[in-house]
Amino acid sequence: MLALISFRSVSLPRFGAIFRVVAAAAVVFTTSPLNAQPAAPATAPASAGPDASTLDTLQPDTMAARVAACTACHGAQGRAGADGYYPRLAGKPQEYLYHQLLNFRDDRRQYRPMSHLLAGLPDDYLREMAAYFSEQHVPYPPPARAEVSSATLEAGRKLALQGDAARGLPACASCHGAALSGLMPAIPGLLGLPRDYIGSQIGSWKTGLRRAAAPDCMADIANKLTPVDIGALAAWLSSQPITEPYVPESAGSLRLPAECGSQAQR
Repeated sequence: MLALISFRSVSLPRFGAIFRVVAAAAVVFTTSPLNAQPAAPATAPASAGPDASTLDTLQPDTMAARVAACTACHGAQGRAGADGYYPRLAGKPQEYLYHQLLNFRDDRRQYRPMSHLLAGLPDDYLREMAAYFSEQHVPYPPPARAEVSSATLEAGRKLALQGDAARGLPACASCHGAALSGLMPAIPGLLGLPRDYIGSQIGSWKTGLRRAAAPDCMADIANKLTPVDIGALAAWLSSQPITEPYVPESAGSLRLPAECGSQAQR
């Protein structure tokens, strides 16, 4: 259904109305068994588009309505999904969220529903979406219980806070801050994320399913981590309590151990 709406020759003011309908369709698309099947070929001319005045009668033109497809999976205000694979969006740095939307749209991150949803959306519209979620400041839930051994937790703690110089692994804290709350403008916090999500994303970097702007510093780090390392990191990070306010450190407050393309990208 998403593939049937063409965004060619549509002015930016009309994207709000069109995207609200696409968002509503995506809620069904992401939960339907038909998601596994190829999209039907487009039958309408590329220049055809829905009438904005008609679309406005279906949903109000608010950012909350525009991002309905996002919150259907990521929770109200982007608090996080309940299944462990849809991370929190609320309060993340705007540039980080914007880069992730770009990465999904431009196939540097692989997830079919997101790629379909964002296909054709202009950069300015993605910035508006990122700004909306970055401004949502809602409480964090209690941390997950770590159902692993104390030795595994200690291994994860050391990797997160000290790194492993012998293997050329910088500490997570050297880029994400001492409180692991992130670094402006585009490095996110690491706490408050589900264990399964953390493990799956590091694994995606190792396999090349997730990429970022070059030089992709996270890909280099992920390739040095073993499956045991990843499990330990995911268990420790997901089990740590958060002290409010949990906000990113200011830009320039850390000297990064490696050049990171996402931090320099605008």
